Amino acid sequence: MFRFIFRILIAAAGLWLAARIVPGVTADGWKTLLIAGLLLGIVNAVVRPVVTVLTFPLTLLTLGLFLLVVNAAMIGLVAWFLDGLAVNGLWAGVQAAVVTGIVSWVGQVLLGDATRE
Repeated sequence: MFRFIFRILIAAAGLWLAARIVPGVTADGWKTLLIAGLLLGIVNAVVRPVVTVLTFPLTLLTLGLFLLVVNAAMIGLVAWFLDGLAVNGLWAGVQAAVVTGIVSWVGQVLLGDATRE
């Protein structure tokens, strides 16, 4: 349960940082960011694997760079569901995906390996 809550907080922190430094990404407040973190976790668990498999040839052709577009689309999907979060354009989404990915990576390093539990 701790890991689940920590992942939501890390995703919310990544979206907060993206809203602060990426032009075109806005969030209304911390409640919106927490809900967005939860929704991003759900979307990444359910929708992202299907989209990743369907776009595998394009991902292979671009040597994996298309996954940035997939991640941007997942953030855009969350913004579409949630009124308080806005992502204006593909490049803002890609930049938000990079920022959120870096913050999530740092959070994963802090959280450690799941096999230690």
